[in-house]
Amino acid sequence: MGFSTFIFPLLFIPYVSAHGFVHKVWIGTETFLGNTPNAEPTSSIVRQIDDVDPVKGANNTNLNCGQDAQFASNITEANPGDPMSFLWTGGDLSIWPHNVGPMLWYMTSCGDTDCTTFNSSQAEWFKVAQVGRISGDPDGNWYQGLIRTSSNMLLAAADWILDDAAGVPANMTLPTNILPGAYLIRHEIIALHLATDLGGAEFYPSCTQIRITGNGNGKPTSDEVVRFPGGYSDTDPGILVPDVYDDPPPPYAFPGPPIAAFVGAAPTPTTSAHAPPSTAPATASKICKLKRSSLTAGMSKRDLTESIRPSGHLTSLMRTLTLAFGGRSH
Repeated sequence: MGFSTFIFPLLFIPYVSAHGFVHKVWIGTETFLGNTPNAEPTSSIVRQIDDVDPVKGANNTNLNCGQDAQFASNITEANPGDPMSFLWTGGDLSIWPHNVGPMLWYMTSCGDTDCTTFNSSQAEWFKVAQVGRISGDPDGNWYQGLIRTSSNMLLAAADWILDDAAGVPANMTLPTNILPGAYLIRHEIIALHLATDLGGAEFYPSCTQIRITGNGNGKPTSDEVVRFPGGYSDTDPGILVPDVYDDPPPPYAFPGPPIAAFVGAAPTPTTSAHAPPSTAPATASKICKLKRSSLTAGMSKRDLTESIRPSGHLTSLMRTLTLAFGGRSH
């Protein structure tokens, strides 16, 4: 029996819910590791959370930076216009498990502090970027789904051997004319696979500490900033989304404030299967169009979008099998 014959049915075992965190951040050409949730903290610019589960509820006090997020010990310099990339993974460094919902980026000034002691409950957040459904994609796929890309199983196995993470990063660009100073970058994924019901949305915020150099003067106006909690409501159209699985896919209304006017026409955030940072735009051609077969014919669009990915434990099993069989016939 060929390896592909053996492994293919495993791909259709129902996905068991798992969640995740920001494992790596790239700024310009520099790479920074995040902290594993609920582990001994290490030197990092990414604030550590204590749980890979989502923040639930728009009024949750953890909506700022994640589950019981702690100050990060470091801060790093960045230039206006620098590219930034964020690699989200499952809790065991498997591929990010969700693919329905937007990705958003906010920033806040840390004032006179260097961010290592800045209380995010005092933050006034302004939005700098957001992506939702892939423009022009007839199936209504989301940019979030692209961060789950894995070029092939053998490369995923190599990542696993090297204790590296699977998946590809989400990329954005810092505002080119932003006022210099210390900032928190709040990158957030909102998973909407359960958002057909009130309270079903899952929030995954993560905060990174940077100091921006330069001589820019751009800053938000008072009506462009929000606090968390307070910036969202559980009944906002982009958070309670009863029609998220409708066909044809409806337009998506982003929650929160508009992108701050001073940010201007910043490059659209992307994802990249190559070493970040990348300037290549994400396109619909990078989405794998799942074809219905006898194995999937009875599944709804919701099942196909959120149930097809294996759990972290199954992902590890698949990687082990890849190494064991290596494509040989038996």
